[in-house]
Amino acid sequence: MARPGHPAWLLFTAAIALFAAGATAQDCLSATFQGGRTFLKCNALPVLGASLHWTYHAENGTADVAFRATSGTNEWVAWGINTDGTGMGGSSVFIASQDASTGVASVLTTVLEGTNPTLTKQAPKFAVPVAPTAEYSGGAYTIYVTVTLPGNATQQNTVWQHGPFTGGAVAPHTPSGANILSVQRLDFLSGQSSGGSNSRLHRRNLHGILNAVGWGILIPLGAMIARYLRVFESADPAWFYLHIACQISGYALGVAGWALGLKLGSESKGLTYKPHRNIGIAIFCLATLQVFALLLRPDKKNKYRVYWNAYHHSVGYSVIVLAAVNIFKGLNILKPASRWKTSYIAIIATLAGVALCLEAITWAIVLRRRKRAKSYGAAANGTNGTGLQL
Repeated sequence: MARPGHPAWLLFTAAIALFAAGATAQDCLSATFQGGRTFLKCNALPVLGASLHWTYHAENGTADVAFRATSGTNEWVAWGINTDGTGMGGSSVFIASQDASTGVASVLTTVLEGTNPTLTKQAPKFAVPVAPTAEYSGGAYTIYVTVTLPGNATQQNTVWQHGPFTGGAVAPHTPSGANILSVQRLDFLSGQSSGGSNSRLHRRNLHGILNAVGWGILIPLGAMIARYLRVFESADPAWFYLHIACQISGYALGVAGWALGLKLGSESKGLTYKPHRNIGIAIFCLATLQVFALLLRPDKKNKYRVYWNAYHHSVGYSVIVLAAVNIFKGLNILKPASRWKTSYIAIIATLAGVALCLEAITWAIVLRRRKRAKSYGAAANGTNGTGLQL
């Protein structure tokens, strides 16, 4: 196994960083649209499971836009541009909803006088050369619209939203959490955005990757090394150093991801994922106890070693279980492309399968040694001994 600082390790971490930086763009660029429509640029928006796709036409200052957001059939979604400020109030928006009886998606164009949408049809504060349309497919709405960018400026304050659609009417959305973070300033020419969009999304993705690799992969791998490699006499003491390398590396990455999560939480006033946060704090505390427990590790012959082993194993396995639970909670919060969750499930399943095979091999080796030791002891001095412990 490569050590931190080894070229293979550096290549691995660099690949993760590059993949994290490009994953968002690749996810939205691979999206397909009705009628074979294509768009040159896209942004995966940081909240509400939405993405924005567009093609900017510099010759006439227009942009063909497709806004896509995951939603239930009894919900509405909206996208728009605010020509007067950076919030929802005053925005010209396009609201997509679905008729309960026919299942046909339609678009309402309106101007928000406050933070809640109305059903009053109003013309936007900018020209719309092509009438907007909408579709609902695969658990997501897509709004198609061509807009003339206000003031012929490529940088615009954009907004998006979603909420309940009840009784055939657009109902107010939740005035907190992700629903108050759905704003960004977008440059339709360069694709760069600010105001809590791409930079924050990249940090959220990095938070997830650090925790998944640290707590979710390296820590379990280190535990497997300690449990299974030590039964091979030729692996001693290499297994111990590999175990420590995995645990320290996993702890370092996990703490970095945990600290980044705390930073993201402090920047998200009104948006708190309490179960995810609390489990993350518990993982950090238990893992830190494990690190300090190494300083109190008794000698193998010490009578208290058995209690230390019980503590070390129980806390370690608790961290592994809690980490797996929290990683899935984080995936449900981030709502990345399905391949992220599929990849993590595949990694966990692979580790579990390898552990199952090694468990069988380990027990076969241990039982054979015990039988041999018992036979040897009986022949030599009539005593039974194993000298082995899992």
